Amino acid sequence: MFNDIGPLELATIVVLAVLVFGPDKLPKVIQDVMRTIRKIREFSESAKADIRQELGPEFKDFEFEDLNPKNFVRKHLDSEELGLKEIRNGFDLKKEMAEVTDAVHGRESDSSSSAGAGGGSTGGRVDMSKKPEDPGKDDRPPFDADAT
Repeated sequence: MFNDIGPLELATIVVLAVLVFGPDKLPKVIQDVMRTIRKIREFSESAKADIRQELGPEFKDFEFEDLNPKNFVRKHLDSEELGLKEIRNGFDLKKEMAEVTDAVHGRESDSSSSAGAGGGSTGGRVDMSKKPEDPGKDDRPPFDADAT
């Protein structure tokens, strides 16, 4: 609960407590606070036990921490049943971005040149690095006198 309180902050809280309550009342205040925290914990635990009892045996492995959306998603996505780790490890974003950058700049990348040399098919991928062939000097576009 107080994992992020440093020693300087703790000393400041102690000094403020002594100044506000005084050294003679401070032990009684600490006892009252601890008693209240203990009662809240007991009430919380009894409420959790009542809810588990009312849910029945179908929810015997139910944990209240799973109601937190982050924990719920993490628990269900990290399970080995889905095979998401294999899918996640199958992506090489740096390689993909390098290929796209090479294609945009008109350079040949290693994977596209080796895949294109195999037989004309690039495995369902569009080769954006190919430049259109220039028409030859003899090949003029058709001239339409009526269009101009």
